[in-house]
Amino acid sequence: MRQKITLILVLAVLLSLLSLDAFAQRKRNAQSRQSFEARYTPKDIPQVPKDEQICFALYTVNNNILKLNTQLYPLADDDSRTVRLEIKQGGKWKQIAATKVIEDGWTAPFRVENWDSSKTVEYRVAHGKSAFFTGKILRDPVGKDVITVAAFTGNSVLAGHGGNLPKSDIVENIKKIKPDLLFFSGDQVYNHTQHLKYWLNFGEDFGEIIAVTPTITIPDDHDVGQANLWGASGKKASTGAGPDGGYYAPVDYVKQVERAQTSHLPDPYDPTPVQRGIGVYYTSMNVGGISFAIIEDRKFKSGPKGLIPQQGPRPDHITNPDYDPKSIDVPGAVLLGKRQLTFLDDWAGDWADADMKCVLSQTIFCGGAHIHGNIGGRLHADLDSNGWPQTGRNKAIRAIRKAFALHIAGDQHLATILHHGADDWDDSIYSFCVPSIANLYLRWWDPLEPGKNRKPGAPPYTGQHLDGFGNKITCWAVANPDKRPASGDKLTTRAAGFGVVEFNKKDRTITMTCWPRNVDVTNPAAKPYPGWPMTIRQTDNYSRKAVAWLPTLVIKGQTDPVVQIIDESSNEIVYTLRINGNSFRPKVFKKGTYTIKVGEGKTKKTFKAVKTLGPDKAKTIEVIF
Repeated sequence: MRQKITLILVLAVLLSLLSLDAFAQRKRNAQSRQSFEARYTPKDIPQVPKDEQICFALYTVNNNILKLNTQLYPLADDDSRTVRLEIKQGGKWKQIAATKVIEDGWTAPFRVENWDSSKTVEYRVAHGKSAFFTGKILRDPVGKDVITVAAFTGNSVLAGHGGNLPKSDIVENIKKIKPDLLFFSGDQVYNHTQHLKYWLNFGEDFGEIIAVTPTITIPDDHDVGQANLWGASGKKASTGAGPDGGYYAPVDYVKQVERAQTSHLPDPYDPTPVQRGIGVYYTSMNVGGISFAIIEDRKFKSGPKGLIPQQGPRPDHITNPDYDPKSIDVPGAVLLGKRQLTFLDDWAGDWADADMKCVLSQTIFCGGAHIHGNIGGRLHADLDSNGWPQTGRNKAIRAIRKAFALHIAGDQHLATILHHGADDWDDSIYSFCVPSIANLYLRWWDPLEPGKNRKPGAPPYTGQHLDGFGNKITCWAVANPDKRPASGDKLTTRAAGFGVVEFNKKDRTITMTCWPRNVDVTNPAAKPYPGWPMTIRQTDNYSRKAVAWLPTLVIKGQTDPVVQIIDESSNEIVYTLRINGNSFRPKVFKKGTYTIKVGEGKTKKTFKAVKTLGPDKAKTIEVIF
């Protein structure tokens, strides 16, 4: 009996100690959370007069749905929490919607259905009695032959990198170019705990052009408070560097960032949140007959730490040039994830109201630089890039090339034009990585060996290369910084600037131009970076060599119809394209029988069991509508 009593007393003491220890741990966790959350409390945001409480607004129109997100300065306790949307009709302002302010981030989103996208409409967002922000909702430019996109990335705010310099040179150039779409691919905010403060700065810098132009903004790693981001479907990261995957900042902070930067985008393809309730925004948008897929490169991407062997000073930096790239292309490593690949497949096959296609995302699908930070900082492979995991990278470009789509992105701090290959060089898409607005962390393209199959007279850094992951890429143009860049006073030495892409629907060409900072693009003496402008054909985005051909399609009763090719051995869509004209000879990549679909909706014509031909064999299929 005494032994039982003693044992019970010992257990009671142990349970008491464990309880005290658990209580102490909960207290420490609570204190840590309070300290952690305090870091993300907005600081140093000045109070503004009542008539200036609206900073800026972003908008898009897609499928006759207007979505507009208002960004306010923090309001006082006695300020109204209602914001109104008005349009000008007959010279007078008419209210068409009202919405409540979301105090966590001070945004006010609007959604207006049945929008008439055939007209340009003056709008203003109104708060209280005297705060207004005015702009124009542009008509959909379907009648224009050329649709122009201006693209940006990397908005450093640090003085040593030119981030404190006015952005007026960019704003004035954009007003002259008059693009149909603005695309900010990420890192609009570089401060890791004060997104609201510096997002307001972003709006103060660019609000004038955003007010009158449809704008796509997508957040990247620095926007959500991390040095790098492998989102791992929303799990919790252990550090702000994030190599184990997930988000480090509080979930509410991540949601606030995404709400501010993406609430105005078209509705997501599949709105199901990822882990911990973090939302998604991958979607598509049509501007003037150009269909844009907006994807989230990093939300589903695996973190390298613990998944692959570390082969450098950091889990994400490989400095050993003798490593085997296959050693890191491991099962379970995810890039875009199944959901986004399904979206890309659906988008690639849907050509309703689309003449050409383009993918917009944070970064490019390869290692886009060789030297990081400073001359001498050679990095063999950077796992933050979309060159890894290689299997995921190849799945992505194979999905995108089925739409003959260009890829526009940023993040690399280094402007490039690269032609990607999956199985062979140049069998897939082109990418245009635009330069940083103000360049924080410098990178250089400097391969150890000259590129193969270069154009006559082309620099040795161009041509065919393998990146550090063994991916096949062909370099066409690079805007390297100076080897000894000056400080922020001359941003051209730091290779800062912006990109312009022109989609010519009439001749189905794409022209890419990369402009430096502090030039007047209308001045005949102003020159883009060396290697630009460059023009490619739409079909160059799937320039895989044909193994066989199908009969030539001769179409009567329709011009520029959609043609879809399906491999009957696998029931896989090979590609879908709106052709240019009334005649098209489809190429295929293995011999066999195929289904050909021509047209759209109820007028679609289907031809089954069509056999392949050699290049020297001629045959036609007449398609009559």
